[in-house]
Amino acid sequence: MRYQKTKNPRKQRKRIYEAPLHYKHRFFNVHLSKELREKYKTRTLPVRKGDIVRVKRGGYKKTEGKVAKILTSKVRLEIEGIAREKTGGVRSFYPVHPSNVELVRLGKIDKVRRKIIERRAKAEIPETELTTEEE
Repeated sequence: MRYQKTKNPRKQRKRIYEAPLHYKHRFFNVHLSKELREKYKTRTLPVRKGDIVRVKRGGYKKTEGKVAKILTSKVRLEIEGIAREKTGGVRSFYPVHPSNVELVRLGKIDKVRRKIIERRAKAEIPETELTTEEE
């Protein structure tokens, strides 16, 4: 989807809010930690369910947890360990924007994710380095 460029913040927010779902997937690229950045030779990767992330901003800063759910329509992540108590006593996930987290450990690495890493690193990564790190 092509838009005219604008500096108006209201129009920028509107375009993010009204973007189609297949376009919103691009908003889920998350910075890698320094260790992963050196290992995979890329700065960002799309976040997935099962990845371990660390919150960098806000009230839950420095909290690590596994991504439980990705809310594509709202451009938010639900992370295990980051929850809020509602008035009825029910605990619910606190949604976090992907720009406020960094990937600490990758979950499952399949063929698609391997292709993404190889394409972004512009180098072939040995099979031994790309193992499933899910525990």
